Amino acid sequence: MIECLTPKEIVETLDRFIIGQEEAKKAVAIALRNRWRRQQLPPHLKEEVLPKNIIMIGPTGVGKTEIARRLARLAKAPFIKVEASKFTEVGYVGRDVESIIRDLTKLAVQMVKSEAAERVRGKARANAEERLLDILLPLPPVEKKGYPTSQGEELKEQHRRTREKLREMLRQGKLDDRVVEIETEEKGSTAAIEVISSSGLEDMDINFRDMLGNLFPKRYKKRRVKVPEALEIFVEEEAQRLIDMDQVVREAIERVENAGIVFLDEIDKIAGREGGHGPDVSREGVQRDLLPIVEGTTVATKYGMVRTEHILFIAAGAFHVSKPSDLIPELQGRFPIRVELKSLTKEDFVRILTEPENALLKQYKALMETEGVHLECTPEAIEEVANISVQLNERMENIGARRLYTVMEKVLEDLSFHAPDLKGREITIDVAYVRERLESIIRDEDLSRYIL
Repeated sequence: MIECLTPKEIVETLDRFIIGQEEAKKAVAIALRNRWRRQQLPPHLKEEVLPKNIIMIGPTGVGKTEIARRLARLAKAPFIKVEASKFTEVGYVGRDVESIIRDLTKLAVQMVKSEAAERVRGKARANAEERLLDILLPLPPVEKKGYPTSQGEELKEQHRRTREKLREMLRQGKLDDRVVEIETEEKGSTAAIEVISSSGLEDMDINFRDMLGNLFPKRYKKRRVKVPEALEIFVEEEAQRLIDMDQVVREAIERVENAGIVFLDEIDKIAGREGGHGPDVSREGVQRDLLPIVEGTTVATKYGMVRTEHILFIAAGAFHVSKPSDLIPELQGRFPIRVELKSLTKEDFVRILTEPENALLKQYKALMETEGVHLECTPEAIEEVANISVQLNERMENIGARRLYTVMEKVLEDLSFHAPDLKGREITIDVAYVRERLESIIRDEDLSRYIL
């Protein structure tokens, strides 16, 4: 279940998408490898080994969230990102912290269900093909007509040959324009249950779909659709029938308990400060509510009970006003690893624009190619964009690498607008072009606020 990657391989993979922050990458790589190591231990020792939770300290836009997200993707683990500031102490209006685990479990069920559907897709497609052929060529009513046995056998053989010809035509796409009438489940029949489930009452661990299933029986409606769409609808329906949902839920809960990752953003916003007046009381209350979840407890979800002892928690915050030591001591003790992420420099910005697999410039070039426009940026222009981004971060709020998005959008605004009229053209962005597009903004302090 957990990918068997060495810490060095994990860091190398993260390097393909995230520039710098070696210390943070090293910390998360060790945390992920420790999960694999734990799986190799004997059962009595495995239970005793708890994850070493991490606090990432650093300004916005330096890669905290991206590191955690890429890590989860790498481990194929259930992952959820939540803002600590949106939770309130039990008794106040707002979401309670146990909903984090409920949401994580729901995501895990969807993830495992999707994997299971992929595994049975071949068989589901074969079944769907048979259903569609039954509609295109219904079975001959041999018995009803009272045909002699020999004639009946001949009709069956003729039907089989015709069916095989139709199957071949279906696979070759020759029936794609034909319209068929199919019966599908009416979504409106479960709408009331969905509304109730999504209204926050799910936190009471009541499965309204099961309770009210008899009050809202499934209803079907007839639809006229083209053959390819009908085939896809049948494939989905057959896949759902082939999936063992009990097994899916069991595997999802096991995956949450042993491989789940929770990214708690804005942890600094709930760090209580001296005095304990006003909203700080609620802040400390949220910390105390978080404590049992991080420490290890059992949370009731609509899929069953989920233990949180071995879920990895990665907290992150800028800590401009508060410090990690402002968190209650018990919570501090549950985050033994602290990593400070560095502010990004001009050199980092240049690398972010060009090096990662999903680099910003690569994205813009690909977008322009869809319009038939070949976009190039000179190295000097890239340096100028990085330089201006650093200046804007220094003069205003430092939003890290997110500044590059807003600056690049402004540089390429006119080009993006006129791109459909420039088909087949090669456009080169140089220093002069960058300065021309951004000169007024750099010069005017008030105008520069429009670029965040």
